Amino acid sequence: YCQPLRLPVEPFGNIWDNVCFIQGINAAGNGGTQPSLPTSAMYQLDIVLKKGNNLAIRDRGGTSDPYVKFKIAGKEVFRSKIIHKNLNPVWDERVCLIVDNLQEPLYIKVFDYDFGLQDDFMGSAYLYLDSLELQRPVDVRLDLQDPHCPDQDLGSLELAVTLFQRSTEDREALRQAQNLRLSDLHRKSQLGRGIVSIRLMEGRNLIPMDQNGLSDPYVKFKLGPLKYKSKTIPKTLNPQWREQFDLHLYDEEGGILEISVWDKDIGRRDDFIGQCQLDLSKLSREKTHKLELELEEHKGMLVLLVTLTATVAVSISDLSVNLLDDPHERQQIIKRYSPLRWFFNLKDVGIVQVKILRAEGLMAADVTGKSDPFCIAELCNDRLQTHTVYKTLNPEWNKVFTFNVKDIHSVLEITVYDEDRDRSADFLGKVAIPLLNIRNSEQKAYVLKNKELTGPTKGVIFLEADTIFNAVKASLRTFVPPEQKYIEEEAKVSKQMLQQNFNRVKRCVLFLINVGSYINSCFQWESPRRSLCAFLIFVVVVWNFEIYMVPLSLLLLLAWNYFLLGKESREGSVVSDLLEDADEEYDKDDKDSEKKGFLDKLYVVQDVIITVQNALDEVACFGERVKNTFNWSVPFLSWLAITVLCAGATLIYFIPLRFIVLVWGINKFIKKLRDPYIIETNELLDFLSRVPSDVQLVQYKDLKPETSQSPSKKRRNNPG
Repeated sequence: YCQPLRLPVEPFGNIWDNVCFIQGINAAGNGGTQPSLPTSAMYQLDIVLKKGNNLAIRDRGGTSDPYVKFKIAGKEVFRSKIIHKNLNPVWDERVCLIVDNLQEPLYIKVFDYDFGLQDDFMGSAYLYLDSLELQRPVDVRLDLQDPHCPDQDLGSLELAVTLFQRSTEDREALRQAQNLRLSDLHRKSQLGRGIVSIRLMEGRNLIPMDQNGLSDPYVKFKLGPLKYKSKTIPKTLNPQWREQFDLHLYDEEGGILEISVWDKDIGRRDDFIGQCQLDLSKLSREKTHKLELELEEHKGMLVLLVTLTATVAVSISDLSVNLLDDPHERQQIIKRYSPLRWFFNLKDVGIVQVKILRAEGLMAADVTGKSDPFCIAELCNDRLQTHTVYKTLNPEWNKVFTFNVKDIHSVLEITVYDEDRDRSADFLGKVAIPLLNIRNSEQKAYVLKNKELTGPTKGVIFLEADTIFNAVKASLRTFVPPEQKYIEEEAKVSKQMLQQNFNRVKRCVLFLINVGSYINSCFQWESPRRSLCAFLIFVVVVWNFEIYMVPLSLLLLLAWNYFLLGKESREGSVVSDLLEDADEEYDKDDKDSEKKGFLDKLYVVQDVIITVQNALDEVACFGERVKNTFNWSVPFLSWLAITVLCAGATLIYFIPLRFIVLVWGINKFIKKLRDPYIIETNELLDFLSRVPSDVQLVQYKDLKPETSQSPSKKRRNNPG
């Protein structure tokens, strides 16, 4: 007597009784028909998300980090917590949803969480609400499916569902409570609960993996969704890494830090040496712990220094709740980061607050000619996300993100995506804004760029940002190594990139050749006036030369470029040289690096090409950063260089060079004795790492919005 189900829904308990119930037939079997519910009334749907069974594998380790989304009429109404590394997760989360129309089914999607990347789709299912009976709980199992691969087994979800009817007077209060709960859950899922500061010092007695009896070890760290990979130390069983990095804590109890050691091999897969785990919940906070962790099966030992600290100032709020709009609060923050307080917590340089207001004229990513855009803001390893605005090309988010600034030379990246129902989100556009380029309280329209930030794409985004920082702390932090990002794209062989890096190195070499040719022309007396002036300068300088004149000469070069070179000429020369290389997008479809089935011997060639490509990039970046320091591309850094050079010249003038060298040498000798676990740094290279290269200057350059891209301007120009 029962009709077949429209969905792969398998209720528990008495199957016949529940099937008849879902189809609206009297469960007692008297043949009577259950009266249909009015579809346009107001209902409350109580759901208990119990667990998942045999979910799909999406991570390399053979597991997933699943979470669940509920949607009604295309709008997200619930998002569960993330269960890490589990294919049979147990949520036991309760949610109360407000439903206006029973004809709209509940759409359930499962995703695998990936920090810094787009989350992987793990399956979906529908629950038809018009089949439910009032005030009767029912346990159901939903088989997950992929519309693109309907025959694939993606596991199932178990839920308990109860439907209640509510009066229309409660509609607004219940809906506001639902929206607040969803917003709060969305906010909590992104905010960390602390920071784990890790110093990887050394390894001891690692087992050999190569034929020469040695290894090329590196270490991988994983804490929930966060990952970090150390540098490789070649040909040793007792490596000295001396690396420092921070990971965010998303687990209130601390979580488990997974550590694995690998041997780097060129041309084949890296060899696994050993692994160990660290339970962070057993470590006390605000204290540095020296740990000697032994790898499983006695394969060696790692020495770490681990510190757990409180969370940094990262927050999400609505436009109506804005900290810096309150004059009293703003004054307190300015006082907190005043130059006189530079000696308090050197890592706390400042804060940046960005208002993500709206976007206009976005690209249509759906077949309906619309998009479902959301926005992600990233500052180093801090990553916050707005809600999704459905079916529009002109979304309004009106969200306020606040980030803690640890390096004033960081770049704020704003990326707009289109949320797809059963796939990873589609890229719509991106902008990159150096913190030093932000003008406080200025609302500005930024033209969205492509993924490589080399050219415009469709649409503009309206942002307003404020940066408050301590200039003394920012200057001191310039001379320490910058924070490394957890997620960085792996290098790929690209003919376009190789050619561009070669051209950049070629420009640096040609500059040195031209300087040498100019000096040589003075010796050849090609221009008697120029050669005579050069000769007189040479005699005067050599006769009166003192060591303190070296930084003074660099000061003269900075002053020359500041007074004689206009800002447009400084930026224009960089952009004009590099835009020719950026006209074509990088070769994403490079067949040499993307094809499968390569012979093993070609892997060696590919690794060599990548090494050469990266080496050219490093050489070109070094030369361009030195040039851009003196070209005033970043005035903050140029003024900082002037300050350091003046101090150096004064020091050398008043103190004999032998004393300076003596103090420097003694410090180098006793540094290791003072702190055996000190991490060696190079202040000059750390300073240059903050200076943008020519490629980065192009990426950070603002594009002028076209009038045709702004629908609001069209409306103003056409009032009728």
